[in-house]
Amino acid sequence: MYDNLLYEVTGAVCRITLNRPHVYNALSPGLIHDITTAIEAAGIDDQVRVVVITGAGDKAFSSGADLKEGVTNPASSDGEFALALGNSLRATYHPMIRAIRTLAKPVIGRINGVAAGAGCSLALACDVVICTDDAYFSQIFVNIGLIPDAGSTFFLPRLIGPQRAFDLCSTGRRVYGPEAAQIGLVNRSVAAIDFDSTIDSITAYYASAPTLAIGIMKKVLNQSLYSDLDHQLEQEADNQDLLGHSADAKEGINAFLSKRKANFSGK
Repeated sequence: MYDNLLYEVTGAVCRITLNRPHVYNALSPGLIHDITTAIEAAGIDDQVRVVVITGAGDKAFSSGADLKEGVTNPASSDGEFALALGNSLRATYHPMIRAIRTLAKPVIGRINGVAAGAGCSLALACDVVICTDDAYFSQIFVNIGLIPDAGSTFFLPRLIGPQRAFDLCSTGRRVYGPEAAQIGLVNRSVAAIDFDSTIDSITAYYASAPTLAIGIMKKVLNQSLYSDLDHQLEQEADNQDLLGHSADAKEGINAFLSKRKANFSGK
């Protein structure tokens, strides 16, 4: 079904594995398209309640854009070259990042190795990011005279603040797992031996969580990034009213009153 990734659904968990280990899972146009399509497929599959994105092998989540495939014939004029890059972003990376951010289900980034350039952007677009202590993140765009793209200029300042974001973007330095967790770039950094059990624990939680509420929560939190208090108060009221009619809210309230664990259906 996909040429550049592995797509597997087990129970309520969808696992998307970038499958170009020979180039450290570099993001070719074909892989980017496959990721976008896979995310959309997970979105319409009622069985899926949580998505995990990771990379094949044990060295890389994604090394970034595959320049050999993505920029094959740069024009001689600087202006035309910039226009070509912009159009490429709009046609490939933008739909992929929007698909992840608008997916009404939690997306877990399982960062098993290097996440550089647009690979770092892809990781930061996830809702929960877990990495190994040996994994590292790098905004390597500056090394080829470009700015971060695929959403990094949006995510970084909001995650770690403008000064740290400028540091990472302007130097391209490597940020390894422990520092990434310390500055808020990722949720958690763990030893390799604990990596899979940590991911399994998180996905197990989301696989049985109230998916409808979490999807709406994600939407409202996204809006809060460029909203004001009055708008957010209304968003909370409108969406809480919607969720008040859901099966999960009924189950959750009954379970609370009965002093038992809720059995959420995700609806």
